[in-house]
Amino acid sequence: MAVIGTAFPDPPQIHRIPQSKYVDAVRWLPQFSAFDRFVVLALFDSSSDSPSSIEIHSLDTQAVTLSPQSTWAPPSRVSSLKTSQTRGRKPLIAAGTVSGSLHLLLANSVDASLESEFSVSEEELHVGRVSCVDVMEGGGECVSVGEDGRVNLASVTGSELSFRRFFDSQGLVSYTSAKWASPAEFVTGGYGFSLQWWDQRKPGGAASQLKGNWARGMSGIVQSIDIHPSRKHTCLAGGSLGTVFAWDLRWQQQPIILSGIGGGEDGTHPACESEVWEVQYDRHTNSTNTGNISSSRVLPAMICSEDGILAVVGQDAEPIELLAEPCAINSFDIDRENPSDVICSLEWESIVLLTRP
Repeated sequence: MAVIGTAFPDPPQIHRIPQSKYVDAVRWLPQFSAFDRFVVLALFDSSSDSPSSIEIHSLDTQAVTLSPQSTWAPPSRVSSLKTSQTRGRKPLIAAGTVSGSLHLLLANSVDASLESEFSVSEEELHVGRVSCVDVMEGGGECVSVGEDGRVNLASVTGSELSFRRFFDSQGLVSYTSAKWASPAEFVTGGYGFSLQWWDQRKPGGAASQLKGNWARGMSGIVQSIDIHPSRKHTCLAGGSLGTVFAWDLRWQQQPIILSGIGGGEDGTHPACESEVWEVQYDRHTNSTNTGNISSSRVLPAMICSEDGILAVVGQDAEPIELLAEPCAINSFDIDRENPSDVICSLEWESIVLLTRP
């Protein structure tokens, strides 16, 4: 299990904000003012006539309270939620649902009210659940993947939404996660700890692949992927059995294990023992000084897990436990403008705001 290390000599400030509904996912909305901060929640309430909702809340950092600003009802429960901004600097919310629909919502950059909605109905893009969506930073293009083996691209230009099927495995391969690497490239993940690197300039199949036979006969699922903007040759992945690893395109068949597989062998230190639901590079200045870390080493990452752990993991380093809850931490997001602030969604109807010194 993770231990408290020396990278953060002072403990973080932790604030819990109870919710009346199940929180499927939480994201920061891109910040446009030093005084206003907003978060996006994907909520579910089985007892309601409209069980699913996406809500934008204003965060009062002094009182540590959330105030609803706007709400939108998707046709079914949200299975994946991401935020970004368009080329016109408008906040963009992308959501995939369990029924297979995709929704791109544009918000007002001043008061975070929802201005417009673009949707692709179920079965036009996916048959069944949308496993993951990701939006290109600074652009309006969204990639969506599903267990149906489809990889789709959708984009908003002005007042128009366009979409196309980029690849279809016809159900032979399922995809569970996705992340943009550049305006032309993105990565997907799936079963067997597999990763696929796609290039839109090279249609017809993945440009590079990492197959899961390296995992000492162990089987698992990649649940989340991240790519650091300054290290686009390295893909970070997290998934089953507490596994966190990096895939460097310069050494494509030699994944670098940060946590999980090996149970502490070969210099790895397990941060948790269950599903890693989300992984992001840790952009906190105290823990991630990219200028002093060799390009051959993996930058520190933050994870959240099914067994309630929020931790920072690094290559050949003991994990640093930031939060340990009695329930699953379903998702988290690191504030782009204030990387010391992390917001998490707990399985037991609660939001946690964590601020590191």
